[in-house]
Amino acid sequence: MNPLVESFYDLATSTFSHVVYDRDGGHAAIVDPVMDYDPATARTSFDSAQRLLDLVGQHRLAVDWILETHAHADHLTAAAWLRERTGAKVAIGRGITGVQERFKAVFNLEDEFAADGRQFDRLFDEGDTFAIGDLPGRVVATPGHTGDSLTYVVGNAAFVGDTVFAPDTGTARADFPGGDAATLYRSIRRLFELPDDTRVFLCHDYPPDGREARAETTIAAQRERNVHLAGNVGEDAYVRMRNERDAGLAAPKLILPALQVNIRGGELPPPEANGVRYLRLPVNRFGGGS
Repeated sequence: MNPLVESFYDLATSTFSHVVYDRDGGHAAIVDPVMDYDPATARTSFDSAQRLLDLVGQHRLAVDWILETHAHADHLTAAAWLRERTGAKVAIGRGITGVQERFKAVFNLEDEFAADGRQFDRLFDEGDTFAIGDLPGRVVATPGHTGDSLTYVVGNAAFVGDTVFAPDTGTARADFPGGDAATLYRSIRRLFELPDDTRVFLCHDYPPDGREARAETTIAAQRERNVHLAGNVGEDAYVRMRNERDAGLAAPKLILPALQVNIRGGELPPPEANGVRYLRLPVNRFGGGS
């Protein structure tokens, strides 16, 4: 059984979120939802997430899962906000514990912050299975961009997070802490073993001038036309290209607030003594390409 998928694009962060469901009046999962965040004022809002809920209501869907492909560095997740309104379980890869441990130290988070994944309802491992109503799903570990990256395969659809982008824009960076270009290469090659007609749903698209953002491609298109991997590009050549390219990339604009919120499953830090919640800015800790 193959899923129905509706995709929503957040222009501010170039992020696609997806609603995956079995049928009208059935069950759904939400993949990689976005919390709206204004970096100038540090104000949050949920118009983007509300669009997902509006679709859920239109199709009379029960939301079973909120699926995170990894702890994102380019947008804040709306997972906690959606869980409160739907009762869905929030899931991510078990590798999140390593991400939490690393960034608890970077941000010098409160002692009470537990780096054991308890902020999520389910920690997935390679080969785990789940269901969205009548739709069977399985988990493919695809680390490399980050250590906790997963792909969710539901019927003929694969939700690949930041492993690959549209074929004309290539593949994701691998220079974040816990990332590795060789590991990313092997993860993508695993994805290329899926059937040619597998629908590949992207988390991001950064289209060149003259092209609209695209949420969907196929394994065949990726294998044949991905500008970083098409043909017989070997691991050494890919790693060399990826490392050289990453060295010139600036850090994502929202990396500091995003990581602090996303390792908490979309919850903001706890309020301090004055009742205000604060996000931290570690000075001179991050730089271009890191």
